[in-house]
Amino acid sequence: MPLYYLIALFIGLPALELVVLIKLHGVIGMGPTILLILLTGIVGAALVRRQGMAILFRIRSEMSMGNLPAPQMMDGIMVLLAGALLITPGLITDCAGFALLIPPLRAFIRSRLRKILEKKLRSGYIEVHVDPPSDK
Repeated sequence: MPLYYLIALFIGLPALELVVLIKLHGVIGMGPTILLILLTGIVGAALVRRQGMAILFRIRSEMSMGNLPAPQMMDGIMVLLAGALLITPGLITDCAGFALLIPPLRAFIRSRLRKILEKKLRSGYIEVHVDPPSDK
């Protein structure tokens, strides 16, 4: 990812979050705005914990059957990202975090990422080299 994307993300997103919070403050007031931020954080943390535990149990189940739990691991990463977004103050990041907690949306994102990765592997953009284990 180019550096200017990261700069835009780390400067632009907080500025946009601030604009949204100021606008919301103007509509519903300071108390309800702060309460909404706290409530989304608390509810989000509870949902992330519940879904994270469920994903861990599915990973353990798949591994005990000898299967590679790749989809569950991707779900775990997305739930972890959702948690990070939900503890970040702001409504835009909260919306993105709550969206990642919707299992059908995670499945859609997972399938899109898989298609992108397969396309890059087939085109030679990404190479995977596997060395045999050494006998040390």
